[in-house]
Amino acid sequence: MSQIVDVTTIIEAIQPELSGGKFASVVDRINPASPAQTADILERLPAAQQPVLFRLLPKDRASAVFDILSPKQQSGLIQGLRNREVSEIFAGLDPDDRALLLDELPASLATRLLTGLTGAQRRLTTDLLGYPKGSIGRRMSPQVVSTRATYTAADTLSRIQKRLGDAETIYTIPVVDNARRVVGIISLRQLLAADSHAVIADIMSKAEVASAYDSAEDAARICIELRLLALPIVDRECRLLGILTVDDAGRIIEHEDSVDSARQGGMEPLGRPYLSTPVLQLVRSRIVWLLVLAVGATLTVQVLSVFEATLEQVTVLALFVPLLIGTGGNTGNQAATTVTRAIALGDVHTSDLLRVLLRECAAGFTLGTLLGLIGALMTGAIFGAPIGLTIGLTLLAVCTVAASIGGIMPLIAKRLNVDPAVFSNPFITTFVDATGLIVYFLIAKAVLGI
Repeated sequence: MSQIVDVTTIIEAIQPELSGGKFASVVDRINPASPAQTADILERLPAAQQPVLFRLLPKDRASAVFDILSPKQQSGLIQGLRNREVSEIFAGLDPDDRALLLDELPASLATRLLTGLTGAQRRLTTDLLGYPKGSIGRRMSPQVVSTRATYTAADTLSRIQKRLGDAETIYTIPVVDNARRVVGIISLRQLLAADSHAVIADIMSKAEVASAYDSAEDAARICIELRLLALPIVDRECRLLGILTVDDAGRIIEHEDSVDSARQGGMEPLGRPYLSTPVLQLVRSRIVWLLVLAVGATLTVQVLSVFEATLEQVTVLALFVPLLIGTGGNTGNQAATTVTRAIALGDVHTSDLLRVLLRECAAGFTLGTLLGLIGALMTGAIFGAPIGLTIGLTLLAVCTVAASIGGIMPLIAKRLNVDPAVFSNPFITTFVDATGLIVYFLIAKAVLGI
């Protein structure tokens, strides 16, 4: 029986034992851990030691641990195992998990693994690979139990019993007509509570469905928000193709949130635990964005060079540049993060762009008024009323512009079919820095008469 274990302590203990070949001791330390804890331990080991530990696990436990790993982590592990081990693991995966793993593997290895499957396994897997990347068609399970509206509760329970070994879930059963179009849904609880002769059409509920071509994230959020145990996936004619279970939906949302979080910070997601990620991969995940942002930052330098004469006349203006561009960047980032999250949750759509713009403009104006009053009073008391007025008006303008831009950028990205997180914090900060400086110096010239 598994128990709560200290994962960090186990990792520190087994690393030297794996290097020294003390495998019996490693097995003794790993045995009390659950599959989830074992997966955590495996992910945090150096890449060279991961296949060694995996081979020490009993076959059933190894399969359970492999299922928990992310596709990128599975790919790294599988390339360190022997061909026979790889084929056994691959054949034991569900079709949707196989499709995800194939996306991460080199083409030559992916082809070899597909060839080693049985005809039925290969057909189920290649059917999923025929859907676009990022669609729910690639993430659904085709191993679904269905029933007919004309069947009885007893007939349906009999069908479920025959599919217990391979069905993805038995707790939610789609109801289909003769053309396999989804006409309803029924739960196992309803079936068990119903009279054995009750007709499914009389006890089924309305079904929520998603198209196989819909975004995986959108379908997963529908499943989570409606608190469904499973969501039927259909083709364009509403014919049943598969099902998305709530645990798979949770994994999709967790992955998408990780991607959004990374991109809002100006980097690509790692796809594996930080400590087991090679340093070169850390560099690759950040360098492209840093180069893009560095080029964008030249706009700020150009603005400063254009207003160099203004700075020479009133040098005190240079003191407030970090304050103003920092405030503008933070305001824009707050608006962008709020709207990006609202888009992800389905609270905001591209058709709401004007409403979002007006709301963020009002929010930015209010924030700017409050910050501007404080800034004007404090700087005016030290550097004089003209400088105080300049700072106050600039904060008002910068906050209004930054909030407005930050609010609509994610919606524009969504309309262009680009990840809203890409248009988020780093790009907005760079853009607001340049525009904020232009606004600052134009206000300074007007107020100070220079």
